[in-house]
Amino acid sequence: MRTSPTPRLMIGFAVSLAALILYALFTGRQVASLRRLQANTVERNRLDTLQLMRIQDSLYSLGLALHDVVEDQYGLIGFEPEFKRLRMQLADAIRKEAALAPYPEQDADQEQLAIALRNLDKATEQVFALAKAGDEKGARDLIVGTLRPQRESLSQRISRMLIQNNELDQQTTNEIERIYTGVERDIYTFLLAALAAIIVTALSVAYTNRRMFEQMTSLSEHKSVLARKLISVQEEVLRSVSRELHDEFGQIFTAIGAMLARIERKRVPADSPLHADLEDVQGMAQTALDKVRSLSQMLHPAVIDDYGLEKAVEWYVPTFEKQTGIPVSYSKVGTGPAIKDETAIHVYRILQEALNNVARHSGSKSAAVRVQYWPEILRLEVEDRGVGLRSEDAKRGRGLGLVAMRERAELVHGRLKLENAPEGGTRVSLEVPIPHES
Repeated sequence: MRTSPTPRLMIGFAVSLAALILYALFTGRQVASLRRLQANTVERNRLDTLQLMRIQDSLYSLGLALHDVVEDQYGLIGFEPEFKRLRMQLADAIRKEAALAPYPEQDADQEQLAIALRNLDKATEQVFALAKAGDEKGARDLIVGTLRPQRESLSQRISRMLIQNNELDQQTTNEIERIYTGVERDIYTFLLAALAAIIVTALSVAYTNRRMFEQMTSLSEHKSVLARKLISVQEEVLRSVSRELHDEFGQIFTAIGAMLARIERKRVPADSPLHADLEDVQGMAQTALDKVRSLSQMLHPAVIDDYGLEKAVEWYVPTFEKQTGIPVSYSKVGTGPAIKDETAIHVYRILQEALNNVARHSGSKSAAVRVQYWPEILRLEVEDRGVGLRSEDAKRGRGLGLVAMRERAELVHGRLKLENAPEGGTRVSLEVPIPHES
């Protein structure tokens, strides 16, 4: 039992869709991680570096101020406002830098900075306290022995922190590069996997389509062979029945008529009741003989076997007029060979079915039959002025009669076309190659 390929294709589609969703989620997480890294580390480290540079600038200014205080011959009290301003700048910068420290390892450095700043403040207060007490020399000695070393120590610590920040910048850059490289690698991997899945799916669909096409082709060939055999059997049966009717029953009714005529000639009085009965029986026998011959011709016209398709068409058109009362105009263009093979019987049956459809379904009061002989093609047209075909009937050829017409046209390598005539009604067109006797 053959199974449908649809479930396998749907499973492949579901797997591909799931892979796409998982890849999208994974990539989203990678991008979010990169965004957090940039926001929480890179940006904070940049701002922290700016604050460290601000501290370094303040320490440099403080160093210049200390140099001026030591070298200046004027009193120290005049430098107190500048020292207060520099100390406030240092305190503010250190406080902001502590809030921006990008990694926990800097907590110890922040604590050391705070201690160093407090010691610097304490030493500065002592310097200006001595200066206010009139001990200028003691104040300057305190600057040289304490304040300057504290500033140098603080400046060195800030330099180390800047180096650490630079190293952290490099590490962060490397991490970002690693994430970008991983995402790029994942994209190429996913694209290759998606391409492989597409190729596998396309090959599977192509293979399935080829198998289905081969099956359909095989079924079509079997159908064509079966149709040919069924139509051949049908024609053989009709030919056999027609021959039996024409030969056996025709001879029987002919013999009955001859016997009745012989009895009548044996001096049966004209006024005898037997004479009238004999005439009635003779009339009935002749009528039956005519009906048998007509039925025999309808089943399989012997005129096809004797004279070919053209004479059969010329015989059938007036016969159809007599049977249905529908006038049929017949026209012929060109002259063709006497077609007597299977092409003749199939074209005749198509003509018969087309005119029967005119009588049964069209409601037309007239019909036209046109035959055209071209060098290699025989064209037959049957047209009426009835209700016409619905569009789906014209396209699909619904109905057993129309199906049989198409099958017969295919059997003789012809082309059958059903369409609505421009003037109204239905037009049946058939083109078949004219067989030539070898």
